[in-house]
This record gives sequence, C-alpha cells and structure tokens, in this order.
Amino acid sequence: MNDIDTTKRITSVSDYSLLGRSGLRVSPLCLGTMTFGTEWGWGSPKETVHRLLDRFIDAGGNFIDTADGYTGGTSETMIGDYLAERKRRDEVVLATKFTFNTRLGDPNAGGNGRKNVMRAVESSLKRLKTDYIDLYWLHAWDGMTPVEEVMSTFDALVRSGKVRYIGLSDVPAWYASRGQTIAELRGMERIAALQLEYSLLERNIEREHIPLAIELGMGVTPWSPLASGLLSGKYKREAANAAGGAGRLSEVQKQGNPAFLKLLTERNWKIVDELVAVAKQLGRSPAQVALAWVTRRPGVASTIIGATKLEQLEDNLRALETDLPRELVDRLETVSRPETIHPYIFFEPTMRAMVTGGTSVRAEPRGYRPL
Repeated sequence: MNDIDTTKRITSVSDYSLLGRSGLRVSPLCLGTMTFGTEWGWGSPKETVHRLLDRFIDAGGNFIDTADGYTGGTSETMIGDYLAERKRRDEVVLATKFTFNTRLGDPNAGGNGRKNVMRAVESSLKRLKTDYIDLYWLHAWDGMTPVEEVMSTFDALVRSGKVRYIGLSDVPAWYASRGQTIAELRGMERIAALQLEYSLLERNIEREHIPLAIELGMGVTPWSPLASGLLSGKYKREAANAAGGAGRLSEVQKQGNPAFLKLLTERNWKIVDELVAVAKQLGRSPAQVALAWVTRRPGVASTIIGATKLEQLEDNLRALETDLPRELVDRLETVSRPETIHPYIFFEPTMRAMVTGGTSVRAEPRGYRPL
C-alpha cells in the first residue's frame, strides 16, 4: 500500500465520507477525547473541553470518539454534559468503546463477553446522557471471547436500538475477517469500521488490515496519527531521550503501554527529521503534514485527532488544506517504509513474475500490495 489515494479530494472537515459500506456519514477528522479530564495527570478541564467541542462541531466536524475507560469515565461524562446542555446530540456521530476492566478483581468487569458488554453499554449510555450510541467499538481483542459471541451481542444491541453501528479496534486481521464473514453469512449487523494505530511511524496495518478493510467494506479510523505528539516536531532527540525530558510523552511512557514504549527509536527520529524538513519546505507545521499524509491513505475514512488546547485543534483542522506534492510524498514514503517480512516477500514483483511466467497480466491487485 505504497501510495497516497489520489481520488481523495479532502479540503475541509466538512468533506464527509461514508464509513465503510454503511450509510453513516462522517467527517474526515474525528475528535478523540482521551484527554478530556485531568484524572491522568494531563488533559483538559471542562471549560476547555466545551471550547474544543464547540470549535470542532462549528467547523463541520461531526465524529466524536471516546471510551468508557478514558480518564476513568470522565471523558464520557463531559461529552454527555456538553451535548445535553447545548442540545447537539443529534448533530454528532458519537462513538464509544468497551473492553478494559472497570473493577479490579472482577473477571467479568472487562473483556468482550456478553455479560461485560451489556454492563458497559448501559454505563456508557448513562454517562453520555443519551439513549443510543452511533458507533460502538470493541476496544481491543481479549484473546478469549469467541468472535461468534461478540457478533451476536453486537447484533442484539443494534436490534434493540441502543447501538446504530459497530466497529472493531485493535484486533488481529484474521479476527476482523472472521467476524465480518460470520455477519454476512448469518444476516447479522456488519462491521462498519476498524480503529487501528496508523501514522508515518506505525505502518504495519498496511500488510493485512487495510487490504482487509477495503475488500470487506470497513472504514479505517486511525488513532495516534501524530504518534503521541512525536510527529508534531516539538520534541528534540536530546531532551526526549533524557529522563523526564519529553513532557507528556515521558508521562505516557511510564504507563507501560507498548504503543508508547516503542516510540523513541533512531528509526523514528529519522522519520521525524524528514517530516520536519518536508514541513519547512511546504510552509506547514509537521503535524499538518503528518495528518495530511494519513488522511489520504487508501482505506482511511476518518482520522482521530486529539487536542488539549484550542490552538492545537486549529492547527490540526488546517491539515486538510495541505497539499502534498508527489516528490515530497516519495521522501516520506522512503524514510517510513516498514521492513518487508515473511510471507510478504513472496508477493513482491520478482516473485509475481514467477507466477505469471514472465507474462504481463493486467489486473487490479487484491489484498496485499507490496509496501
């Protein structure tokens, strides 16, 4: 998947697209709300949250993403209060998630089993002050619950009217494929979207997940497109590598989450260096260039952005105005391309020639395309 999708003409947050093969219209940027609340030692208080929501919706953004575990539930509560006070509930596509345990010592207060899902959805509805969730995400594969149980539970929630659409976040490609196939064969609610980490620093979903999403009709919704702020260009090697020298980046690394621990590598710094150089040449911020890159990738429906300040949100919104010339895209492609690993080496052009006997076969590639 080595190219920008040239069919995408995104110029503003009100250039809506369909989420996968559903009829749900979403803005190309989705407002992520993991920073709503100050319980985790960083984030935004209520007044700032309301300003961020006002600005995003007024700009044409209609997609808001949260989770029952964000800031211990405060994120959902803040969003629910805002939508109720401003009477804007029906203006937005409201998404939330379940999976992570909310009560230590209770094995059924987390995971993707029906008991926890039913508990989680009721709790989220109360905090969000609504009677329906537009998009309900499975937050992460728990490695235990049969996919048949997940899909039948999702289907029941849609039929009950408490959920409109369903999605999977942070799951193996085979798991998403099996879930969608079961839904299609049994006439259940189909998966509308996949939420996965995707950025110039993390492109591994191009091997399986993006071809899967395109083939089976799921819109890709990337999270961490700025790699926890590393692609904003505000961090410097020497300071970030020093203990406690990278602000919020240092704080999140203490959480032990592998998504954060993998960031400070020499490979990633080289990508940041090239990004900063490209951004300078374009007269744009590194964050705008990084977001412009990911929003135009094949299969991407809406990209999740986060902000703790209004200035950050304004900068992110302007990313959609950023044009990326081919020669600069090629520079970013070269420096960020992941290593080709087994079995994908068998799908490279030289190996394909062994399949076709050296003949030229004109066909649109299905599934994997060489990175």
